[in-house]
Amino acid sequence: MLILAFTYQLASYKGLPNVILVMGLLIFLYDFITRRTVLGRRIYALGGNAKAARLSGIKTERLTLIAFINMGVLSALAGLIFAARLNTATPKAGLGFELDVIAACFIGGASASGGVGKVMGAVVGAFIMGVMNNGMSIMGIGIDYQQVIKGLVLLAAVCIDVYNQKK
Repeated sequence: MLILAFTYQLASYKGLPNVILVMGLLIFLYDFITRRTVLGRRIYALGGNAKAARLSGIKTERLTLIAFINMGVLSALAGLIFAARLNTATPKAGLGFELDVIAACFIGGASASGGVGKVMGAVVGAFIMGVMNNGMSIMGIGIDYQQVIKGLVLLAAVCIDVYNQKK
């Protein structure tokens, strides 16, 4: 009943879009988890070096399962929000977003070797990718060239990450 009342309040609110409210809540929640909880530290340890995490007493199989379940729930939430915004649900609705998401993470400071990155960094990377997508669309750049440009941006972010890892 409480969830139904909250959903009704969100649907009848005429100010900020619901997506902004959900995104703000998720950013706050995951920023708190990754910075201030044991679970967050263990996830970073697992991402940095799974073997060392296992040797330090972390149950890596269970933690990996928890991470995959979490990503499945977040993917389902993203699918619901995307379907609600488009007013349709098609199997190919999110096709091509993979490059944007990976590029946003690397632009935000995540490392290819794992164990590095922050929630706010990924959010900043997502905003940069969004501005880039919007700008290229406004400029009238074709979708094929947009993919090439985004690929080059991703390549540059990975090169910078590899260069910083060697330092």
